[in-house]
Amino acid sequence: MISPDTARDRASRLVELAIRAGADAADAVASGSASESVGVRLGVLEDVERSEDESIGIRVFVGKRSASVGGSDFSADGLHEMAERAVAMARHAPEDPHAGLAPEDRLARGPFADFDLVDTAEPLPETLRDRALAVEEAARSVTEVTNSNGANAGSGRSIAALATSTGFSAAYGATSHYLSASMIAGEGAGMQRDHEARSARHLEDLPPGEEIGRTAGERAVARLDPRELPGGAMPVVFDPRVGASLVGHLIGAMSGAAAARRATFLLDRLDETLFAPAIRIVDDPHRARGMRSRPFDGEGLPTAPRALVEEGVVTGWLTNVASASQLGLDLTGHASRGGSGAPGISTSNVHLEAGTVTPRELMADIADGVFVNELIGQGVNGVTGDYSRAAAGFRIRNGELAEPVSGFTIAGNLLSMFAALSAADDLEMYRSVNVPTLRVDGMTIAGS
Repeated sequence: MISPDTARDRASRLVELAIRAGADAADAVASGSASESVGVRLGVLEDVERSEDESIGIRVFVGKRSASVGGSDFSADGLHEMAERAVAMARHAPEDPHAGLAPEDRLARGPFADFDLVDTAEPLPETLRDRALAVEEAARSVTEVTNSNGANAGSGRSIAALATSTGFSAAYGATSHYLSASMIAGEGAGMQRDHEARSARHLEDLPPGEEIGRTAGERAVARLDPRELPGGAMPVVFDPRVGASLVGHLIGAMSGAAAARRATFLLDRLDETLFAPAIRIVDDPHRARGMRSRPFDGEGLPTAPRALVEEGVVTGWLTNVASASQLGLDLTGHASRGGSGAPGISTSNVHLEAGTVTPRELMADIADGVFVNELIGQGVNGVTGDYSRAAAGFRIRNGELAEPVSGFTIAGNLLSMFAALSAADDLEMYRSVNVPTLRVDGMTIAGS
């Protein structure tokens, strides 16, 4: 796979070619990735996959007209043709008064910290196979597990580079390792499925494979013989693996691009206290070994930790150059880039800070409620905040988890859900969005 230096040089070269072809300004992104995974099922090797990919994309400006082109031909002729084609397209594009590069005086300056994102471990396929087999064996050893959807082990490396005609040129790399398993419990029409998966930048940060497998098997068994849930209003407790989606909806609503389109339920509400004062949500792009750590954003701006919610109040819109121009706001360092096209907006490592009570204490006073550990469908309206999703989990009776339940829907509005949200103390930091167990009172259940 290419090195960070090679990716950076490719991006810088393409920018130079675009300026020579007649662009007034340009930026380019170059990337490379390599991954290897091994899957097993029922103790037998099922597949071995290895993939490598390299790509490059250029965005050019002719006045306020812009165009983007992407490709994977890195020859001198290929890069030259890409630059000329992008400039020709831009000359025929409509003007956009808000498009442009980040100001030169705002660009990040190196040297950049690496945040310990690169692991030197490179497991062989045989090692990955043995890990996957160990995961599945542990899962299948759980009593009442009757079948397997398989277990997987894998690793990967990636490189990202950005260069601009205003003088920015940098790249960084990262590695990843993962283990996963999906198990089936029960027989016939009563079969139930569940899974577990973990990823980490460094291999040593992954839990033992036996733990991954055992968790997948126990989760599947716990879902056997689900009951129906009666309709009505009741407290809902969210398992951390699904509770993170609530923060995801907030992040989407904080996008400056959504605000510029007036397509977010947070419009005219940034000065309001939307959460309990104890709720604090943080975006930290500098977390060591973080799954989405980055030294600069997709437009070359420096990144920095930021509270998204402080004392229950949303701290403002997240912007890139275009949305900041539209809204008349400052840049926040949240631009994101794909292989080509205009920058989007994204956060990095996000977490909702832990509360002060255990999960058991969080639901101790719930006489009748539901613990949700699976959400299905996409029934969330980002403009109004209306929320309705199919779910499964466990009934809560007198503060204790009881029988499994499925086939019901939880509904509400995100604004009222945020206001009613409280958090337990069981925060773990290994996802890109991390939350503890969360409780939301007063949600509507559509059940039997």
